[in-house]
Amino acid sequence: MRRGVYLLEEVEFHPMNSRRPLEYLKWLTDYKREDDRRAAGAAELTAGMSIRSREIDLVGAFYAVGITGHPQFKVVTLWDCHGGWDGGWRQMLEIYDDVQRNLFLSDIDDLRFGAYSRPLGAAPGSPAVADLLADGYAAPLYVFESARVRPGAVLDYLAAVREERAPLLADHGHRLVGAYEVQFCDAEAVVLWGTDIDAHLALQRARDAALGLDDEVAPDHRLISWRKRAREFLDGPWRETLLSPYPGSKLAPR
Repeated sequence: MRRGVYLLEEVEFHPMNSRRPLEYLKWLTDYKREDDRRAAGAAELTAGMSIRSREIDLVGAFYAVGITGHPQFKVVTLWDCHGGWDGGWRQMLEIYDDVQRNLFLSDIDDLRFGAYSRPLGAAPGSPAVADLLADGYAAPLYVFESARVRPGAVLDYLAAVREERAPLLADHGHRLVGAYEVQFCDAEAVVLWGTDIDAHLALQRARDAALGLDDEVAPDHRLISWRKRAREFLDGPWRETLLSPYPGSKLAPR
């Protein structure tokens, strides 16, 4: 079985016009819904919507929760490259061949302020998003975790996440959706969790209680132990961002 290849993109909107993220999410999910009806392998580079293909699958479209510590406003998207490197990824790469004119024409010019893309390779044991969707999985809230680790230690860190952190968070209503090695560098990991508001809040309180900051709920000292364990791999910032799935996107509840 070949490795799963994904693309995660963070899109920012300035000035602070709160309608722009909504316009972008609607535009994106509408045209990708049309692409799901295209024939397999029928990729086309257009002047307004970049490449049209069912192999470049928009599996997640999220609005980043603004109160979790990032510049507003932000949209995060997750793309599944069906067929891996030789499939959807190749199709995305081929749009840059000969630097064609329609590569630079877009229906959303001036809508976005900036975008940052991370190519992702699934770590061993990472769930396949296509399998989760086939099982009907979706969550009302997601947690996007990014971590800077020691060079060369990404897969070791993700193995610890899968073996140690995932069972711990499962006890607190969080499900591992994806564990990824960021490609073309050797020091960044991305993890995606599915949960809900009640589970998220209970997790925060259990951690506070373990720190002696909340005496009204039971502590879970394993949460503190995990942070110490994670620091064996970390070499820079680690942070979480809460994501709300846009209605109509595949990882959103129906």
